[in-house]
Amino acid sequence: MLAVQRRGAIISELERRGIVKVSELVDQLGVSDMTIRRDLSALERQGMLHKVHGGAVLYAEPSTSEPGFEAKSARRLAEKEAIAARAASLVAPGSAIAISAGTTTHLFARHLIDIPGLTVVTNSVWVADVLHRSGSDSVSVLLTGGLRTPSDALVGPIAIAALRSLHLDAVFMGVHGMDAYAGFSTPNLLEAETNRAMVRSARRLIVLADSTKWGVVGLSSMAELSEASMIVSDTGLSRTAVSALEEQVEDLLLVEPSKALPQVSHHPN
Repeated sequence: MLAVQRRGAIISELERRGIVKVSELVDQLGVSDMTIRRDLSALERQGMLHKVHGGAVLYAEPSTSEPGFEAKSARRLAEKEAIAARAASLVAPGSAIAISAGTTTHLFARHLIDIPGLTVVTNSVWVADVLHRSGSDSVSVLLTGGLRTPSDALVGPIAIAALRSLHLDAVFMGVHGMDAYAGFSTPNLLEAETNRAMVRSARRLIVLADSTKWGVVGLSSMAELSEASMIVSDTGLSRTAVSALEEQVEDLLLVEPSKALPQVSHHPN
C-alpha cells in the first residue's frame, strides 16, 4: 500500500471514529509502528489531525474557519456524489426549488439538467454555472446576487431581498456542520442569515450533508434539526448520530457511496 493510500485510510478511520491508535493501525494496515508514526506526523504537518499519546485525534477546525470551495470539493467525493444523485430523485418536474451554496449541492445541480419545467433559485455561483453550461432548456435559473464568500456563496442584503418574496416548493441546503444542539451551522454570519431567508422561502427543507458534517459546529446556526423535512446523508453516520437525527428529523435517507468518483469541474472566475 502506498503512503498516500495509507494516510487516506487513516483519515477515513479518524472521520468515522474521531480517534485512532497506533497499535490498531499497525494491525489494520499491516505496516510497522514506525511507518504509522511517520504517517501521523506527516498528516499533522498538513493540519489533518493532532497527535496524542499512542495515536491521534481528528483536527477540529475553529468555528470561524471557512475553507474555500476548491479545498472542500476534493473531500468525500464518493459520498457527496451518492447523496447528490439520491436527492435529485426527489425533485419533481415543474417544481420551483432553491439550492444553497456548497460542494454537495454543486454535484446535486448536475443531476437536474433534464428535469422538465424546473425553476432553480440559487445563491451559488457554482450551481448557476453548471446549470447554465449544460445548455438545457428544461431549467430556468435565478442567481440571487450578493457579496461573495470564500466558499462562493452570494450573501447579504441583496441576496436576502431576492429571497424574501419567493414561495418555493423546497430548498436543498448544504451545511458546514450539523449538531444535536447547534443544528445546521456555518462559519459565515452573512451566509447563515441568507440561508435562513432561503429556508423561510420554501415549504420544505432538505439538507444534503455527508457523515463527516455530524458534530461540526460553525459560528452561526441556520436552522434547527427539527426544521428539516429530510436529511440525505451517507452510511458512514455513527449509530449515535442516526439516533439523534431520527429523533428530530421527519425523514433520514442514508446512501451507500460508490467506489467510482465523479469528475470535478473547474470554477469560472
